[in-house]
Amino acid sequence: MLGTHNRKKAVELALLLEPHGFQLRTLADYGNAVEVEETGDTFEINAALKATQQAQELGVWVLGEDSGLSVDALGGAPGVISARFSGPQATDLSNNKRLLEELAETPAAQRSAHYTCHVAVADPHGVVRARCEEYCRGRIRFAPAGDAGFGYDPLFEIVEYHRTFGQLGGSIKSVLSHRSRVLRLITPQLVELVH
Repeated sequence: MLGTHNRKKAVELALLLEPHGFQLRTLADYGNAVEVEETGDTFEINAALKATQQAQELGVWVLGEDSGLSVDALGGAPGVISARFSGPQATDLSNNKRLLEELAETPAAQRSAHYTCHVAVADPHGVVRARCEEYCRGRIRFAPAGDAGFGYDPLFEIVEYHRTFGQLGGSIKSVLSHRSRVLRLITPQLVELVH
């Protein structure tokens, strides 16, 4: 089970795990799922909170994931508050707008950034049995480009491709992204744990 309400994220994760024989559900499939507060100050802590609390409540294996964007010129912000960067009612559009405003005077050479994805897998008793963290490095564009993906994808450029994740689309993102990298590393452990 994927410990997320974010449907776009769930689709991305499901596509990466289904080839390995996993039948995936999201929190939307469970009437008794709990709302987990992301109170941690690291991706690792938040992923573990999601995995352990949902596993204990639902009695199933749960993959908790926390991810976000860190911009070097902003001291690592937005970081763990990436989804709420522009406030409690944040949307992808408002978060991207705020990011561009924060970087308005920052030259291209200083717009380096990276996505982080941390995954924690908890057993039905709420014990974390596997965890992993990976990254995808790039830089922030001056304006959005492309309409694929979600979150900061229209602004996050993979330097080697000179394209944003918003332009590259799902098939390339599924190879290069922070989520795809972390799932490639943790999948052998998942197969061993639950099959």
